[in-house]
Amino acid sequence: MAKGKKAITKDMLIGDIVKNRPESVEIMLEEGMHCVGCHVATWETLEQAAAGHGIDVDKLLKKLNGALK
Repeated sequence: MAKGKKAITKDMLIGDIVKNRPESVEIMLEEGMHCVGCHVATWETLEQAAAGHGIDVDKLLKKLNGALK
C-alpha cells in the first residue's frame, strides 16, 4: 500500500475512493462498475454498488488493493 494510503474497504463511499485513489477508477471500470462517474454513486458504498452490478465485492477489493500497493 502506498505510504499514507489506507486499504479500500467495502464500506467506503465510491466518491471517497475516487477522490482519494483516482487510480482505482480504471480497475472498477474493467470489472463492470460503470457507475463510477455517476453523481449518485458517490453516495453509495463499494459494497452497495457492487451488489447493484452483480459484482463480487470481495474479488473487487482484492484486485483494487492488490493493484494499488
